Amino acid sequence: MAPAEQRIPFVFNSPHSGRVYPTAFLEASKLDERTLRRSEDTFVDELFASVVPLGAPLMRAHFPRAWLDVNREPYELDPRMFEGDLPPYANIRSLRVAGGLGTIARVVSENVEIYAEPMPVAEALLRIETIYKPYHERLRQTLATTHERFGYCVLVDCHSMPSTVRTLPGRARADIVLGDRYGTSCATEISEAAYALLTDAGYAVARNKPYAGGFITEHYGRPGRGLHALQIEINRGLYMNERTLQPNAGYDRLAADLANFAAALSSLPDAPFYPLAEAAE
Repeated sequence: MAPAEQRIPFVFNSPHSGRVYPTAFLEASKLDERTLRRSEDTFVDELFASVVPLGAPLMRAHFPRAWLDVNREPYELDPRMFEGDLPPYANIRSLRVAGGLGTIARVVSENVEIYAEPMPVAEALLRIETIYKPYHERLRQTLATTHERFGYCVLVDCHSMPSTVRTLPGRARADIVLGDRYGTSCATEISEAAYALLTDAGYAVARNKPYAGGFITEHYGRPGRGLHALQIEINRGLYMNERTLQPNAGYDRLAADLANFAAALSSLPDAPFYPLAEAAE
């Protein structure tokens, strides 16, 4: 979603909000669509839609995370899932692969196996070549154009999380978790301002635990070059019924608060956000 004119050096991205489930995928899975959707960031793209009239691009995936996860390295693949040999450059030993949540996920959030049969390696590589790589190329171009126009760029990577920790029944999560890779993916002024704005709006906010930022935050965040990346995880219980996947009474309030949050964050004094060499001049 692109604004008529980009007026602020911010780019918003919702890589897990896709809700178009390919028929072939549903047929290959031993799970029903509702179970598969438990790993989806339902409505996150809509919750942040207000940034477009504010003057910021909003990228969003239409394909589901359970089918292809662009918040991973391009070849984080579990050899147990596939029929045939993976290419030698595949990362088969990452912690995300071990947990079943590689570029092609093996499980959904409750650790339930997705596929009834092994997938041909060619199918996985086709998804990466035709969807993953074009998605990241578009994101790279958007960030580069923003950086060139404004002198710096802030990427806000938007996600949602279950309201409770399933391995610890009864333990609720924070309302919002901000991830800046422990201070390495964006200027501290950005993450501190985000924390203050959301806390002042009445939300319980955590930083980096349990989510410090995924591949996108880590890969694109280069604050020394004027490229900043902040991940935001929103508790689904704030805005939706997690069983029916429908908005709840808190949806409108959260959407309004996120609109105010984005407007305030994009209005910060920008001196600390330029590349280090330029800022020192």
